[in-house]
Amino acid sequence: MIYVSVDKYRSLIKSRMGERRYIHSINVAKSAVQLAERYGADKQKAEIAGILHDCCKEIPKEEMLQIMTDGGIILDAVEKGTSKLWHAIAGSVFVRDELRIDDEDIINSIRYHTTGRANMSLLEKIIFIADFIGEERNYDGVNIMRKKAFECLEDAMLFGLQFTITDLAKRKLTIHSNAFFCYNDTIMTLEKKGLL
Repeated sequence: MIYVSVDKYRSLIKSRMGERRYIHSINVAKSAVQLAERYGADKQKAEIAGILHDCCKEIPKEEMLQIMTDGGIILDAVEKGTSKLWHAIAGSVFVRDELRIDDEDIINSIRYHTTGRANMSLLEKIIFIADFIGEERNYDGVNIMRKKAFECLEDAMLFGLQFTITDLAKRKLTIHSNAFFCYNDTIMTLEKKGLL
């Protein structure tokens, strides 16, 4: 595993995005560390994944496509038609190929932070949730999400997925199958834990 200092990653992302997105990334990293402390995950990995999760969010779409193509990614039909998903996929390739981060958990946490997926690791869940609860977030329900995040990861996941899937459906936008797989997996996990 090759890590540089978190400060270097902060400097890198600051050079790749505007102030608003930079503040968001710092806040996601902070929330990720707090969640890692709460649930026993690796705090360093959580901070790195949080800092880097949107590293490709503000680059041109053509550049995202090139990163994905060069990285051997073959987009499915929904991904091809939904450029809002590209930054996560391109970001996972960028940290792997350009930053030489070879930790699959960090790479996957970045790749699936927008859609989720079935069988997410603890770190993947933490980054997914941290993206919802950063200090600057102010959507309807954010305080409920923040409370749930520190009570039960899966309950917070369910709340976030319901929010996202409902919002996309209302706006008649495509919903990636990974979000549905994540939703179903989360429901089954909560059922097993006797929480539903």
